[in-house]
Amino acid sequence: MADVKSYAIALAVGLLVGGIYGALNVRSPAPPVIALVGLFGILIGEQIVPIAKRLMRGDEVAAYVRTECAEHVMGQLPASRPHHAEEQS
Repeated sequence: MADVKSYAIALAVGLLVGGIYGALNVRSPAPPVIALVGLFGILIGEQIVPIAKRLMRGDEVAAYVRTECAEHVMGQLPASRPHHAEEQS
């Protein structure tokens, strides 16, 4: 499972590459924001059919949204680690 460190490294590398592109006055091959919004819409839209099927069967939808649906849309999120009193000393 990915942790926060992985996301921080990915962001740092992205910022570094973006800075290099900017210094070289080169346009990034990254898609425009409107395309990313469209992709997010696709991810959300994909979940309409499974949610509708669950609603028609009378299954619980909230548990599906919190688990399978969230993992599909958001990807694998960093695991939260419980804070222990020992670690804070």
